[in-house]
Amino acid sequence: MSVTPGTESLLPMTSDPRTDRAEIAARLALSLGRLNRSIRATSELTPGQVSALSTIVRGGPIRPGDLARAERVAAPTITRLLADLESKALVVRSADPDDGRSFFVSSTPAGADAILRARTERAERVLTLFDELSAEQIASIAGALDALEFAAEVTPKS
Repeated sequence: MSVTPGTESLLPMTSDPRTDRAEIAARLALSLGRLNRSIRATSELTPGQVSALSTIVRGGPIRPGDLARAERVAAPTITRLLADLESKALVVRSADPDDGRSFFVSSTPAGADAILRARTERAERVLTLFDELSAEQIASIAGALDALEFAAEVTPKS
């Protein structure tokens, strides 16, 4: 059976969609991708820059290698992101007192403000989406938040 991309969720289910892990995973991935695109901040920062800067703001001074691991990206990607953030005066480098070859990256006040603006804009966009949902649907989302937040912190096994 040939399936047009994007119509997979229209196919009849062969098992219970509430307990079929593969179906749940596919629907969640599709929904999260669509939601993320619809609420993406229109700031001057790319999604990767927002993510890295958010990690720096939340975690305080961090080594680039630790940031790369936290963001699940390669070292060259972090190097490029940090150079972009530094050129916008959103982060600053400081020497690592224990290792002269390394350094820490910290947010500037402008970096913290940029993250606050991006988070506020995203939250406002989610609130707009909530206008289209019933109280029951919002309660269902609220009930799933703990599991979603936990899943967001899990490192997938390779």
